[in-house]
Amino acid sequence: MNTNVNNKYDAIVIGCGHAGIEAGLALTRTGQKTLILGINLDSVGYLACNPSIGGTGKGHLVREVDALGGEMGRAADASLTQLRMLNSSKGAAVRSLRAQVDKYKYHAYMKRILEKCGAVIKQGEVKDLLINNGKIAGVTTVIGAIYYASKVIVASGVYLNSAIIIGEIIEERGPAGFNRANYLSKSLSRLGVKLRRFKTGTPARVHSDTIDYSKFDIQYGEKDIYFFSEMTKRADTQKSICHLGYTNEHTHQIIKDNLSKSPKYGGLIKGAGARYCPSIEDKIVRFGDKDRHQFFLEPEGEGTVEVYVQGMSTAMPPDVQEQIYRSVEGLENVEIMRDAYAIEYDCIDPLKLNPTLEYKDISGLYFAGQINGTSGYEEAAVQGLVAGLNASLSLRDKPPLIFTRDNSYIGVLIDDLVTLGTDEPYRMMTGRAEYRLSLRQDNADIRLTKIGYDAGLVCRVRYNKFKKKLKQISEIQKLLDTTVFKPTQIAEYFEKINESLPQGSITLREIIRRSNVNEHNISQIGTLNAYPKSTVFSVITEVKYEGYLARQANQITETARLENMSIPKDWDYNMSSLRLEAREKLSTIRPMTVGQASRISGVTPGDINVLLLAIKRNEN
Repeated sequence: MNTNVNNKYDAIVIGCGHAGIEAGLALTRTGQKTLILGINLDSVGYLACNPSIGGTGKGHLVREVDALGGEMGRAADASLTQLRMLNSSKGAAVRSLRAQVDKYKYHAYMKRILEKCGAVIKQGEVKDLLINNGKIAGVTTVIGAIYYASKVIVASGVYLNSAIIIGEIIEERGPAGFNRANYLSKSLSRLGVKLRRFKTGTPARVHSDTIDYSKFDIQYGEKDIYFFSEMTKRADTQKSICHLGYTNEHTHQIIKDNLSKSPKYGGLIKGAGARYCPSIEDKIVRFGDKDRHQFFLEPEGEGTVEVYVQGMSTAMPPDVQEQIYRSVEGLENVEIMRDAYAIEYDCIDPLKLNPTLEYKDISGLYFAGQINGTSGYEEAAVQGLVAGLNASLSLRDKPPLIFTRDNSYIGVLIDDLVTLGTDEPYRMMTGRAEYRLSLRQDNADIRLTKIGYDAGLVCRVRYNKFKKKLKQISEIQKLLDTTVFKPTQIAEYFEKINESLPQGSITLREIIRRSNVNEHNISQIGTLNAYPKSTVFSVITEVKYEGYLARQANQITETARLENMSIPKDWDYNMSSLRLEAREKLSTIRPMTVGQASRISGVTPGDINVLLLAIKRNEN
């Protein structure tokens, strides 16, 4: 092999979307010579679907990326036009940030960051992966260029053999008009990588000036909430306004009358679609008892009149799309600028991945993002970070970084993928995390920043800020027990929040435990006003839920024994004492720990007991 310095790298990242960006940054920021290849550099960090970052469960992922030293949170804050806290009326565990962002500013920010990070950025389509003795060796491009590396991360998004579908028309291209990847799927198949076909979709973009906004409910951004990144000092959270609207019976009748023209219901679409992000025709079919469905009008950016119709994705023919949208009050004269479409693409079976996201059968080959069967920018970003950081750790001869279900939503996502797999585009939701009370947005840095720092990704400035926060938390905890109020001192405050006055003196900690005391009205007491609101919120939450958190900590301790019990890499599951199904599933997935094995579908508690006894006998 001709491995001169001009084409030899430590690592190569294929793709420059949300997974590719975080993978490239993680590698470069930890000292690795990195090449990033993208089919079109105009698509770096491009928000091909909705102009937003975060959402239920997804906001947790963005905060965790930031805590580990990733970039998505900073990019969202730098380009946001509106910020809201979803589920703010519910418990702290399910609250999630969601930002409307200027998609063009977001792209420009990420492209600039990537260009300045020290990686080599090239426009080029990868044709083949080079393998040498079961290990990745490099890549070749369609124009014949050859690049060598011992680590390659495939972060190709939805571009592999992608097809845009509108009505009966199928176009062989990628999202948003970009070219698709025509060759990499064939290379993967030749290497024995099993490919599947998934599908997702997007709604139309409409002209803002043709919308009668007076017919819709206004959705404002919020003030006085923390940002995605702990490094963000200030940003305008109310720069744009979104609007809420509803379909009607006329809309639904149009869809029912034209259902045979839907590519899915007409049999043209074969790929598995996202259950939790259905098209408008799916909603009508699946929820036939509802007389309306909500949607949101979201501006795509300050420099355009295009508006994204969140909640009304479809792949109907253009003339039917126009009828559907114009049937809604306020959209009677709407002009569609970009038709809605469905997109099918190739992806892999994530059961073939280790928790590091390294492919089990080819050393040094990692997969990250939608190619692993996930949906969404946020899910892609965390996988890019995990793959990039683990590739870097391997290059530095350091132990891998395995995220767990009890330390992060990242751990939940990856464990779900590599242990349970997915038959449809996987979307993160708070309900997937059994320890979600411990895995809140507000404590992401408490859980993960030290991990990111030890792995070399969190910078010194970020780490010092984290240590300052820990010090503030310690100070606040002391104040909670040493600050005592007489009934007369809090009488007015308790009356305002409708709390009964105590008979005697009461500590600040006991006050916080009261039901009607929260992070907003605690400022009336004044004791904690010198500290950042986000830090105060974290402490208040810990106090209010300390009983539940203690029980959850005990549960985590109980399960840790199995999670920490490793299974030898070459373990032979062909044991007569194991049921046949368990043997097949365990041999295919090859779990790293007994805990992971216990979560595999088809593996029973009895199988785990058999496995435990066999491992113990082997150790003796």
